[in-house]
Amino acid sequence: MPRTLRTLKVVAISVTLVATIAVVPVAATAQPGASAGKLDRVELRAALAAVPEAGVPGVLAAVRDGRRDWRDAAGQAFLTRPRPMQPQMRHRIGSITKTFVATTVLQLVDEGRLGLDDPIGQRLPEIVPGELGDQVTVRMLLNHTSGIGNYTNAMIDSYAAINRMQVTTYAPADLVAMGLALPPTNAPGAEFSYSNTNYILAGLLVEAVTGNSTAAEVQRRILRPLKLTGTSFPGTDPTIRGPHGGAYFAPFGVRDLSEFNMSWGGAAGEMISTTADLNTFFRALLRGDLLRPATLDQMLTRVPMVPELPEAGGYGLGIYALPTPCGEFWGHDGAVIGHLTYSLHSRNGARQVSSGINLSHYQIGLPDPHPIDIAWQTFLLTAMCPASEMNSRSSEATPQLPSVTRMPGNDAVVAVP
Repeated sequence: MPRTLRTLKVVAISVTLVATIAVVPVAATAQPGASAGKLDRVELRAALAAVPEAGVPGVLAAVRDGRRDWRDAAGQAFLTRPRPMQPQMRHRIGSITKTFVATTVLQLVDEGRLGLDDPIGQRLPEIVPGELGDQVTVRMLLNHTSGIGNYTNAMIDSYAAINRMQVTTYAPADLVAMGLALPPTNAPGAEFSYSNTNYILAGLLVEAVTGNSTAAEVQRRILRPLKLTGTSFPGTDPTIRGPHGGAYFAPFGVRDLSEFNMSWGGAAGEMISTTADLNTFFRALLRGDLLRPATLDQMLTRVPMVPELPEAGGYGLGIYALPTPCGEFWGHDGAVIGHLTYSLHSRNGARQVSSGINLSHYQIGLPDPHPIDIAWQTFLLTAMCPASEMNSRSSEATPQLPSVTRMPGNDAVVAVP
């Protein structure tokens, strides 16, 4: 295979899984910031319809190209009763929560109430005491270079743990304690190592600085000003308020886990949103409506997610950049039990796509890539890269986007109940 067609695996790790996106780059590197092209609604609709045909119950999406919006859905919202998926339905967004929390932290930086290079022990001396609290900075939390262990690796040691998590209320300090009890992944600041514990700590920093809950600060600073009425922190409420579909967990057979206490995700992955709200949020963020220019530049300053493949994409402060055949896209993915989400955006805001499916962990023990992965990633690329743009770049630039989903816990043996 020619060198220009080698597959680059870009680690995009969410709250409850490791989703690996692979992109086959074009021979000449695409310039950052995709250009706007016409939305081909027929092409988009066909690509979206192929996702439930591949085996997922339902899929929803919002695509934006300049001032043009396209929102649609395909398949079924529930497996137990016939109801079509609708584009306005609310969806658990998992680790995309991190971008909202990082933006809130960076607004505190803009206000002079917090510094990116402040040691976190200054604000959280009882939670991260001693040398570690002196060495780990706010920046290291936001770009996952702290080296602090990922608490979900300790929490989810078997499929039976899912039943416990579903009905348990977790305090943020207890989640942090789980992460700190794990061996460090690296020296503070040395390299990227994704950890949900970092964002539980970021949420605790917001609370320490403001005296308010993270949910209240995100609501006041982001959700209310942008009128994101479909977006919320559910807290310990296991339901999704408003229009929504089911949430199905399918490692070995399909289970309905539509009701789930999301306190285990907290500031790392608790939120609910709509695809349209996600596009509105990221558009406001990337065009500079939420942060000062210098602070936004800091947010978009990346560390390699795969150190041996720096060209495969990088992680900023709560946001990552991925190369695609039609330019660089910014955003985040999210994965919780029963819901998977992507939200990806060109740097100049010309192209946006947010999409979610109501099935998770369907790849366990099956070939990679799964047909659902192929169909969904094909839709995402159709939304990001107009056919005319793809054709004009290279006839060999056929994107391959396999996804690997496994239970968190890294290489731990997972028992089946």
